[in-house]
Amino acid sequence: MTVPARAALVAVASLLAPGVPQVAEHAAAAFDDQDAFLRAHAARLDERGIDEPFPLLPWIALVDVLTDHGLLAEFDWKEDPGEIVGGLRALRSAPAGDDPWTSLATSELSTYDFLEHAGNRLHDNGTALVVLDIESDCYPLVLVPAERGDELVGLASAAGFAAEVLRRPS
Repeated sequence: MTVPARAALVAVASLLAPGVPQVAEHAAAAFDDQDAFLRAHAARLDERGIDEPFPLLPWIALVDVLTDHGLLAEFDWKEDPGEIVGGLRALRSAPAGDDPWTSLATSELSTYDFLEHAGNRLHDNGTALVVLDIESDCYPLVLVPAERGDELVGLASAAGFAAEVLRRPS
């Protein structure tokens, strides 16, 4: 049995923001009526150059509301590893204790290589580093328990969007 796209989107939002129903409501509103959502959030969407309905709008809405709730950090494709570490540390979903990726903060790795290495270290410590693909030159990143990473990817796909658990192939 396949999960309808809207239900899958709400499930993604609930997985990423447990106990914060406003996140799912926001994403669902963008899914249900894009025109009304665009009118209600015109200023915010204008920052992304969005002024008309398009298929990724609910996913963008989810990214924005997760950011608002401290559950997503978005980085440029050429971001400094230290900035990424700082942004991930600040997330409400960041693992407690010592960061498994701290020693990578001063590396000379490209952004994507850094994210793969950090993803490996996080995964080894029970956390999945996941990018929500918004078809842009940035990385919207979330952290979830490692055992839920594949579930997140599957739900995103069922909703019509893409997510990827970042790990360097062994």
